[in-house]
Formats: sequence, C-alpha cells, structure tokens
Amino acid sequence: MKRFYKSVTVEQAADGWRVLLDGRSIKTAGGRAQVLPTQALAEALAAEWEDQGEEIDAARFHFRDLADFAIDAVATSRAQVISDLLPYAETDTLCYRADPDEALYKRQLEVWEPLLAGAEARLGVKFARISGIVHKPQPTETLARLRQELEAESDFALAALKMLSSLAASLTIAIEAVRPGADADVLWKAAELEADWQVELWGEDWEATERRKARFEAFTLAMRVAELSRTT
Repeated sequence: MKRFYKSVTVEQAADGWRVLLDGRSIKTAGGRAQVLPTQALAEALAAEWEDQGEEIDAARFHFRDLADFAIDAVATSRAQVISDLLPYAETDTLCYRADPDEALYKRQLEVWEPLLAGAEARLGVKFARISGIVHKPQPTETLARLRQELEAESDFALAALKMLSSLAASLTIAIEAVRPGADADVLWKAAELEADWQVELWGEDWEATERRKARFEAFTLAMRVAELSRTT
C-alpha cells in the first residue's frame, strides 16, 4: 500500500490520546477507536507512521499492533486474558530446576533464585520449586494472589504481560518486566538461561541467533509499551 497521508500528529481527547493522519483519527485493526492512555505511547505510535516510506510496511507497526491488541482483545475480554496468563505461573520456568547434583542447577540457583525470592517477598507469596520435569501444582494462595496482581493492571500492561509471559515462559519474569525500572538484560538472561547453557555446550547456528535476537526485540518492545502506557 502506498503512503496515503502527509502529516502525523498527536491530539488529546476526552478519553485519552489519539494519533491523527492528516487530521483524521485512526481505528484499531478491530475497527475500534484507537485511544491511548498517555501522550508518550501515542507519540511512539505516531513515530511509526512518520517513519514509513512511500510504501507502507505493516510489519514495522510494532507499537501499533500491541496497542490494538490491548484495545481489541484485552479490553473486551480481561477475565479471559488473565485466565490465559495464570498457567504461565503453574509452569513457570524459574520454578523448574535441574537435579541438585547437575552443573546447570548451580547456574539456575545463581540467576533464578534472586528473581523468584524477590517476587515472593514483594507479592507475599510462596512458589514451589521443582527438580526435574514432573509437574507440581503451585499453591492455591499463590495463584489467587497473582490473579489479584493481574486484575490490578491496565489493559495495556496486560497486553504486554501476555507477550512477555509467552516469550519468557514465566509469569514471574513478565510481572517483574512491567515494573518501573525493570532491567531487560537481567530478565532476558534469566528467561534464556537454559538456551544459553545449551549454546555453551554445543554452539549456536546463525538462524538460531537471529531468532533469539528477534525474540529479545519483542521482549523489550513489550516492556516499553508497559512503561509508556503509564508515563504521562
């Protein structure tokens, strides 16, 4: 599709902020009004429109796609989205460790345990740690508290959490990632610990490296959306 607009602006409306193309507001992929909670997030979406060339490349609308998901999918089905997120706590990668006599276990303890223990202290919960791959349910009280934490989040934060949990295979990492001041490199190192371990043992090919790079970019994008959605 050829570029069909000349000017891109941001405007405050009664219900939030909007991106305007030649003075006309934008709709989401689902046909809803695209209303953003903050000027900062609106400006990030506007920059994507501004940076398009003569031909519009839909694959470059990363902020827009996640914002549209928040509006079209999360806002209309919050309870379902939260229910879809909780299984990432049941099978949280930070809780599933190697056997204590394995070298990998020491690495997991060094990297994962501070994150998990920190989340426990902040949220007032207790996670079950498991050695091996046999599933062990998390305490009912922990899941109930995590549901409360998710219910308190905005639609845009939940959209970010959905992406982060999927990429990290961990609701704990995702929740930490949407906190103010979160360190993307530290959290991604935790999420990729086992993959990094395999690379150290066997090496990595070019395609795998590119996939990991793309996944990290998606991870940091989701963190950025969460941050901008609460920044005035």
